[in-house]
Amino acid sequence: MPVHASLILIAAAAAAAAPTIDPQFGPHAVIQRDKPIMISGTAGPGDRLAVRFAGTTQEVAADRSGDWRVTLPSRGAGGPYTIDVSGSNGTSATSEDVMVGDVWLCSGQSNMEYPVRRALDSDGTVQNAGDPDLRLFKVPQQVADDPQRHFAKPPRWQPTAPDSVKDFSAACYFMTRELRNSQHVAIGAIDDTWGATPVRQWMDEASVRAAGEGALADLVRQHRANPTQALRQFDAAWVKWWDGQTGTPAGQEPWRASDRLSWKAVPKIDYWDAWGADWKNHVGAVWFRRRFDLTPQQAAQGATLSLGVFDDMDQTWVNGVPVGGTSDWAAQRVYPITPGLLHAGSNEVVIYVLNTYGAGGFAGPADKVRLDFSNGASLPLGDGWQYSRIDAAIANGPMPPWTGVASVSKIYNAMIAPLGPLGLKGVAWYQGEADVGVAGYDRRLAAWMANWRSRFRDPDLPFLIVGLAGWGKPASKPVESSWAALINEQRLAVARDRHAALASAIDIGVPADIHPPNKQEVGRRLALAAKSIAYGNSSSPVGPMPVSATRGGGAIQLTFTKPLQTLSGTSAIGFELCGVTCRFAEARVRGNVVELAGDGQPVIKVRYAWADYPYVNLYDLDMLPVPVFELPVQ
Repeated sequence: MPVHASLILIAAAAAAAAPTIDPQFGPHAVIQRDKPIMISGTAGPGDRLAVRFAGTTQEVAADRSGDWRVTLPSRGAGGPYTIDVSGSNGTSATSEDVMVGDVWLCSGQSNMEYPVRRALDSDGTVQNAGDPDLRLFKVPQQVADDPQRHFAKPPRWQPTAPDSVKDFSAACYFMTRELRNSQHVAIGAIDDTWGATPVRQWMDEASVRAAGEGALADLVRQHRANPTQALRQFDAAWVKWWDGQTGTPAGQEPWRASDRLSWKAVPKIDYWDAWGADWKNHVGAVWFRRRFDLTPQQAAQGATLSLGVFDDMDQTWVNGVPVGGTSDWAAQRVYPITPGLLHAGSNEVVIYVLNTYGAGGFAGPADKVRLDFSNGASLPLGDGWQYSRIDAAIANGPMPPWTGVASVSKIYNAMIAPLGPLGLKGVAWYQGEADVGVAGYDRRLAAWMANWRSRFRDPDLPFLIVGLAGWGKPASKPVESSWAALINEQRLAVARDRHAALASAIDIGVPADIHPPNKQEVGRRLALAAKSIAYGNSSSPVGPMPVSATRGGGAIQLTFTKPLQTLSGTSAIGFELCGVTCRFAEARVRGNVVELAGDGQPVIKVRYAWADYPYVNLYDLDMLPVPVFELPVQ
């Protein structure tokens, strides 16, 4: 071997064995005060290391995978410090400007992901951002089938500055900025978010099972072993859902009998906002179909069906057999077609597309819509499509749990597990929109909190839960609302957990925008809750919560945890008495009691603000709103 090649190999081996420090402890990091300090990284398998931090040194050996971790004594707030890791082979790694303070993990879906640059007064907020002791750590979006030890896309800490804050979570930034002002210690804020994700994406598989969704976890395992069988099993559940929603007779579903529908020519493969004024921001579902002929030679092959992008969700059948479905609005749909599924002569693709927000449709583009055969030939399918619009109200259907943002545990595996047992002051959580319409969110939320307390080795870890903001059409009479039902389940989960608090956002929503821009107020309410349950400040207000509903003198007495007040009037609006039906009730406030006038009809429960977008005027004396709730009458 030439000398220069030998030198290159030696240098490469030395570089591979050089120690590293995991990014959560990298330059500008904040480490949680008053808790044992766990620092981790990588080195060559079996390498001996000396880890130095704040005058303390500990030796450790990397394991067979090259991972190492040390636990150092807890420290009070202070810094800056340096983490220095020295290998026995003379290599080293350093992390400078490390502070000890409080670390807050902010997570959830798009309303927590919502960046500072889109919030109210974003220009002033971004331009004036400049606190070197408020450090930001934004985790890139990534997924994995199994829990990961390291980030595939490593994040990094950054001091607050205009460039670092503009794309950071607005709710998280406004919360932690307030905590910096009140606690006077370094604050580390972690933005670990992904829009449109259900809570099951954010917990490990065991916790998904504990939350009562073991069937979904089983289906994911089955998909890894036999995708075709899992897809057909899921399809049976989808059929049951569809038939229940529409009353369709078994065997007459559109993908089995598409001629039962009325079809029109698709104007063009594009977001359906481009189809005309009637389609602008259409939120709902549409069927698509495309028929095509194949020769016997083409039909005998396996193939791949490429469809481009659907916004948001699709379910796809070929000749009545399920071939795929995805809930990721940006993902390219590429579905394998097994040999024997295609027919010589006429064939049919039928697709159910659902849009839940904003622009939607069969986005394509058309040049990506085709059937690719195993022999390398292709059949373009970018034209000749038909559609049938579904104008009836249909709830969101089930989605395959192994793909897209609706899958099981993949985000947890790639974006939470790599944090290891990171010391935290608490967790702020703004999520739930993706779980609307699926009962049992309180159970799922409890399992998720238990999972994270175990992951971060803190049985008393505080959780701050944002109650969803109102979104949708205001109601002039009592209605059923799956949106309100989920907020009530958020409240129930918090009420059962002494280390959790609810920050209601019901009054700051926008009817036509699921992403209200007033994240300053969300952050302020989260900070108030943090001061109370995480910092033990008994004078910091936490929003009012309902306690009980009892009968008395022909009226219903509702007791709350705090005195209340009404705005813009003497009566509280939004209360309902429910028996056989629900009806609005007159309500008067006396301290921490609200009295609902009886109407002579049976009453078994009371509801408040029970609508997708309710109008409310009931607050505590600290101007925090009463949350959506439902209570049985005792």
